[in-house]
Amino acid sequence: MKNHPPFRLLALAGLGALLAAPAFAQDTSHFYGGVGAGIARSANETARTTGVLLPGVDTVSSSSDRNDNAFKVFGGYQINRNIALEAGMYSLGKSRFTTQTSPAGSLSSATKVRGLNFDVVGTLPFTQRFAGLARVGAHHAWSKEDYSGTGANAGIAASTKHNNTNYKVGVGLQYELSPAMWIRGEVERYRVKDSTGRRNNIDMTSVSLVFPFGRAAPRVVAAAPAPVYVAPAPAPVVIAPAPAPAPVVMAPAPQRVSFSADTLFGFDKDTVRPEGMTALDTFSKELQGATYQSITVEGHTDRLGSTDYNQALSNDRASSVKDYLVTRGKLDPSKISAVGKGEGSPVTQAADCPDKQSRTSLITCLQPDRRVEVEVSGTR
Repeated sequence: MKNHPPFRLLALAGLGALLAAPAFAQDTSHFYGGVGAGIARSANETARTTGVLLPGVDTVSSSSDRNDNAFKVFGGYQINRNIALEAGMYSLGKSRFTTQTSPAGSLSSATKVRGLNFDVVGTLPFTQRFAGLARVGAHHAWSKEDYSGTGANAGIAASTKHNNTNYKVGVGLQYELSPAMWIRGEVERYRVKDSTGRRNNIDMTSVSLVFPFGRAAPRVVAAAPAPVYVAPAPAPVVIAPAPAPAPVVMAPAPQRVSFSADTLFGFDKDTVRPEGMTALDTFSKELQGATYQSITVEGHTDRLGSTDYNQALSNDRASSVKDYLVTRGKLDPSKISAVGKGEGSPVTQAADCPDKQSRTSLITCLQPDRRVEVEVSGTR
């Protein structure tokens, strides 16, 4: 059986790319567990095995069944968005073959393989939920071979057992169905020593369900849930309420309301959280009975992560706020538009938040850039 070095190099190169990729702006350290099932295919060589087990006997013909059901159970720790450590146990099912030999006789074999593994798993996010996977690790396999022979081969040993430690690699894809469940599709290669002492490959193609747990709650940098009213200038300005109960006339110029994205969604999320709902409910009540021509919702991100990823995140956040104002705030959907500005309109300056500081300090420093601004045009 060939060693297939291209497969090995591809998997190692993929993992190296994942390890070198910059981490996205997300706090993701947590434990997880999962279970997978699929098909394992063995690469044993029947003629060579027969020749080693029965010296002086030639293989005339052979038939084999190299595929069988396989499963795995695993648990791991996601260090960050790009790297995880994972351990598990697996069963690669059975592979079987039967040979007709000369001198006249037959040899039948069934080999069962199971074991334990420890891997380093690299993740490369393509979108907020979809990612590529690559893994490299070590495994310890326990193998059992059962033999039976007829004719000239009737005296062969009934069974043998052995174990060995070797490497394994794999590649795959992962999709986050929900915050509590992911799905993976993977192809993994296990290097295993057979009864003749030769190392062969067993490839496992599987689908797994992964269940994260112990995930830390998203950090909220802004403490107050209420919206902060700001003037067109970047610095936030709180507009004091009118001293008298008389109706307030809004200036013809557009008025902007700025919400902290960390308050509305949590860090690197686009689903409105309870604190964000409170802020948006307060804003909606302020507009009750008002006459306005249009409302524009703008999503903004900081510079962490890729430009494409930040653009998509700002689009999703702006759309989430618009949907909430329409469904819960009962505002006219025909007058509301949503647009993502990505990282292109920061409040902070590059000199204010240099990249050389620690990641935690940088995330805190860039908090003003992560925001959703709502511009209201009209008069009350």
